[in-house]
Amino acid sequence: MPKMLSTTQALRYNRHIVLPQVDLDGQEKLVNAHIVIIGLGGLGNAAASSLCASGVGKLTLLDFDDIEHHNLPRQTLFNDKDVGKPKVLAAKDKLAQMNSDCQIMTVDAPISEQHLDLIKHADVVLDCTDNSDARKLINKLCYTAHTPLISGAAIRFEGQLFVALPGTSCCYNCFQRLFSSPQLSCVEAGIFSPVVNIIGTYQSLYAMQVIMGVGDLPLNTLMTFDGLSHEWQKWALPEDTHCHLCK
Repeated sequence: MPKMLSTTQALRYNRHIVLPQVDLDGQEKLVNAHIVIIGLGGLGNAAASSLCASGVGKLTLLDFDDIEHHNLPRQTLFNDKDVGKPKVLAAKDKLAQMNSDCQIMTVDAPISEQHLDLIKHADVVLDCTDNSDARKLINKLCYTAHTPLISGAAIRFEGQLFVALPGTSCCYNCFQRLFSSPQLSCVEAGIFSPVVNIIGTYQSLYAMQVIMGVGDLPLNTLMTFDGLSHEWQKWALPEDTHCHLCK
């Protein structure tokens, strides 16, 4: 049975509920939602914080890294005392303090084919990873499971977002075939902390829109953000009839 909002929750999320696009129905959809966040770096920290505080009922956090000092400027759930701890466990502790109504599950492991069942039972998946192989696998699993995917990336002062709805839009594989780029990491190229937080928070916005069914989503579109010029751009993707996943 779907959960109904308690009186306490209705008061807590009142500023959401008074929005006509959200109302009680929309907030109850969030309370009953399960979102999987893959990658607990800067993107995952920002997205998880926003989703937990906004009233999403269940989050599954998947990552295999431990916290290091250089993570702290942009991974805002963590502090000095967390260095050396698994990211998923430290994030769970902080999120539980933020909102005790949110059920937090953790998977301390790299993404693999074995996680297909987890993705099948999610309402939305957020790809917050930082390497191409993981992104390809997450895209494949989401299309196999028919689960909406919100992909984010950030490097230097630049960010990008991609929303994929299996059966409705093209997939991350279509985008990657058209926009090839050097395989640089944040270690090599650097990353400005506010930019990664902007992109991660935007991923949470898209995820909540998917769950509530409100607003317009940029399907078949690559969204890019320039943190130095403060400009957003949209890049429409042509239909890719040769994609082996979504066509």
